[in-house]
Amino acid sequence: MLMTFAKRLCIASLVVASVNVHATESHTDLVYPYLDTANSRWFFFDSASLPFGMVNLSPDTELGGAWGSGYRYNSEEIKGFSHVHAWQLSGLSVMPVSSDTPLKELKNDYYSSFSHEKEQVRPGYHQVYLNRYNINVELTATTRVGLHKIQYPANQAQQLLFQLGGQLGPSELGHAEIHQQGSSALSGFITNKATFRRPRPTKVYFYAQFNQDIDTLTAWRKEQIFEHVSGIDGEDAGVLVNLKGQAQATLLKVGISYVSEHNAKANIDAELAHWQFEQVKQQADSTWNKMLSQIEISGGTENQRRRFYTDLWHALQGRRIISDANGQYMDQTASIARVGQLPLDPQGKPKFNQHNSDSFWGAQWTISTLWPLAYPKVASDFTNSLLQYYRDGGQIPRGPSGGNYTYVMTGASSTPFIVSNYMKGIRDFDIDLAYRGLQHSHSAQGMMARAGYEHYSLAGGGMSHYLDKGYVPYPLPENESNYGNHRRGTGMTLEYAFQDHALAQFAKALGHDEDYAYYSNRAQNYRHVFDAESGFMRSRNADGSWQTPFDPYLYENGFVESNPAQGTWFVPHDIQGLAELMGGNEVLIQRLDDAFKIAEKQEFTSGKAHAHEANADYSRTPINYGNQPSMQTAFMFSAAGAPWKTQYWSRKVVDTVYADLSPDFGYNGDEDQGLMGSLSVLMKIGLFQLTGGTEVDPIYWIGSPQFERIDIHLDQQYYSGRTFSIVATGNNATSPYIKAIKLNGLTLSRTYLRHSEIVQGGVLELTMSDTPNTSLK
Repeated sequence: MLMTFAKRLCIASLVVASVNVHATESHTDLVYPYLDTANSRWFFFDSASLPFGMVNLSPDTELGGAWGSGYRYNSEEIKGFSHVHAWQLSGLSVMPVSSDTPLKELKNDYYSSFSHEKEQVRPGYHQVYLNRYNINVELTATTRVGLHKIQYPANQAQQLLFQLGGQLGPSELGHAEIHQQGSSALSGFITNKATFRRPRPTKVYFYAQFNQDIDTLTAWRKEQIFEHVSGIDGEDAGVLVNLKGQAQATLLKVGISYVSEHNAKANIDAELAHWQFEQVKQQADSTWNKMLSQIEISGGTENQRRRFYTDLWHALQGRRIISDANGQYMDQTASIARVGQLPLDPQGKPKFNQHNSDSFWGAQWTISTLWPLAYPKVASDFTNSLLQYYRDGGQIPRGPSGGNYTYVMTGASSTPFIVSNYMKGIRDFDIDLAYRGLQHSHSAQGMMARAGYEHYSLAGGGMSHYLDKGYVPYPLPENESNYGNHRRGTGMTLEYAFQDHALAQFAKALGHDEDYAYYSNRAQNYRHVFDAESGFMRSRNADGSWQTPFDPYLYENGFVESNPAQGTWFVPHDIQGLAELMGGNEVLIQRLDDAFKIAEKQEFTSGKAHAHEANADYSRTPINYGNQPSMQTAFMFSAAGAPWKTQYWSRKVVDTVYADLSPDFGYNGDEDQGLMGSLSVLMKIGLFQLTGGTEVDPIYWIGSPQFERIDIHLDQQYYSGRTFSIVATGNNATSPYIKAIKLNGLTLSRTYLRHSEIVQGGVLELTMSDTPNTSLK
C-alpha cells in the first residue's frame, strides 16, 4: 500500500533532527521503533517491554502467521493488544471497547482504526488512540507484567474484550480458561497449539487485575453466548468484561507465567505491587537508557546516531525470558512437561533467567561479539540458560521455544557462542558440563545430526556422511530422511567445519589435546567441497562426484538460505587455507573485491526484504548483507592482507544497507532477534570478529567507524578496565580509510586488537583519510 502524504509527513517529522538534539536527548529519545515495521514479523516489533522481557506488550494490526503479523506500520486497524511476541509463541490479547453491540456480533467485529498522528512509541512505552471507540490507550511494562492505562470517554461503557481463541501470530490458540478472582481480577490460561517448529502445546498463564471492580462478565464459546458468568473455558472462547466505571482512568496489570496462574500473580507481587503508571513508564525508560548507554557515540549525523541506537535496541530484545521471578520455568524437553527450578543466590533470587530464543545461526558474527563486549552479564545469562536445557533434555539447543527444542536451522550454532564467552573470560557457568554438552552436539546423536525442525529422527543433518566422508552430500540419498528443513549438505559441511574449529579451540584451552587434534582435523572438512575447476564450493553426491550441472548463483543449490557464490566465503576460521585453494591471497582478494562490485549494483542485498531473497531477480548475487551466511565477507580482506578494502567496503555496506530510518526499510532481510542489529552496531563502531572470538585471546579486526568517538563502558564484574574508547580523527563520509593507528599512545602497524587489550580499557586512536594506507596490515 502506498503511504499517504500525511504518513510520509509524519515519518519525516520523526526523522528530521534539530541541531541541539545531540546534546539534550537521551538514548531512548534517539531510538526509532518504527524501523522496518512495514515488513514486520511476529516477534520483530517492540514497545512496552524491557530488555528480553517475558512481556512484550504492543498492539497487533495483523494476526495471521509468524511472518507478516504483529504490528505492521501500514496496516490500518488495531486488532488487540497482546502480551507475548516471542519465537513461536503468542500470549493473551485484550482489547478496550465501548459498545452496545450484542456480543454475538462484537466478538467478530471489534477492531478499531488508528492513526500514527495520534500515537507515541518509544522503548518501554506505547500510546495509541482507538478511533472507533474514542479510547486512549497507554502501555508500559516490567519484565513479567504488562501495565495498561485506558482512558474511556465520559459517560460511556468501560469494557475490555479478552480474546482467548483464534489465530494469534504463529500460534493457533486451543483450549483456554478464564475465571473471575474476587471483585477486580481474572486469571486463566491460553494454549498455543503445537506447530511444525514447536511440536508441543504450550500454555501461557495470566493474572489480570483492575484498579476498579468488575460489574459483569459476558462470555462466548464458539457461537454460544453466556450472560452474567464467572468465567468460561473451551476452544474459541473469550469474555467481555464490563467494569463498574468508578475510576477516572482504568488501569490493568497483566502478569504472565508459563508455569501457573499462581506464578503469574506472584510475578505481579514481585515486580508491580503499586498502580503508579508514570513510575513504571519512567523505570522502563531508565532501564533502556542504562542498557543503551553502555556504548556512547558522538559525531556523525543525527540520522546516523538515531539509527545506531535503534540497532543497539534491537540487539537487546526478541530472545525472551520464560522463567518466573521465583526462578521456576516450564521444562518441555521430555514428552511429559515438568516445572523446573533455576538455582538461587543467597538472597533467594535466580542466578540467571531461562530463555525462549530464535536460532543462534549466524550469531558468531553478531551477538557472540557484541554481548560479551558490552553486555557480558547477558552473555553469561544465555550461556547458563542453554546449559539448563542440556541438563533437562540432553541437548544444547540452537533455538528453544516454550521450554522445548525446535531444532531451528542447522548445525551446532550455540557452540561458537559458548566458546566465545569462555575465551573472553566469561566463565561463571559449569565449564565441564558445557564441554561435554558441546561434544554431544557435534556427535551423530547430537544437534548437528538434525536438519531444521527434525524432531523425530537423526538423519537430515547428514552426520553419518560427514563423519565418514568429511562432507554432507547434496542431496542426501533417497533412502535417508526426507524429514526436516534446510537439508543443504554443502552449506552444512561448511557450518560444521567452522563449529568443529570452535570446539577444537575449547578443547585446547581445557587441555584435551587428543580432542583438539580430532576436531581440528574435522575443521578442515571444508576442503572436501571446494571444486578447484570452478573455483567455488560445490555440492557433491554421496558417491563423491560433483553436482552437474552447476550454477554458482542458484539460490539454495546445496546452501542454506544462500547460493554457492555466497557460501564459498564461509571459511572464517581458515582464510589462509581458503586462499591457498583459490591460488593465493591476491587471487582471493581480487575475487572478493569483484564480488563486492557486483553486489554493489544490487545494494549488497537480495532485495529489500527477506521475502525477496528466493526471487530470481534478487537471489543471483555473490554477497548478501540481508541474511547471515555472507555477513563476514567485508572483513575477510583484512585477514587476507588488504585491510584498506575492509575499510572501504564495510563503510559502503553500512551506508547502503543499514542507514535507513523508515518503516518501509531497515535491515533489507531477516533481522532474526538482534542478529542484524548487532551486526550493524559492530560495523559502525569498527570492530568485528571473523571467528566470533573462539580463539584464545580473541582477535577483533578494525573496520571503518562511522562516528568520531565511541566509548564502550566495560562491566567491571568481568573486566578490569572501565572504558574503551575509539577516537576517529578526521572521520567523515569521504574518509573511510585508516591512515594511522595508535593504542594508548603507541603506534600500531596491525589492523586488529586482542580482547585483552580492549577489556583493560584505553584509547584506540585512528587517523582517517580519503586515501588508503596499504602499509598497514
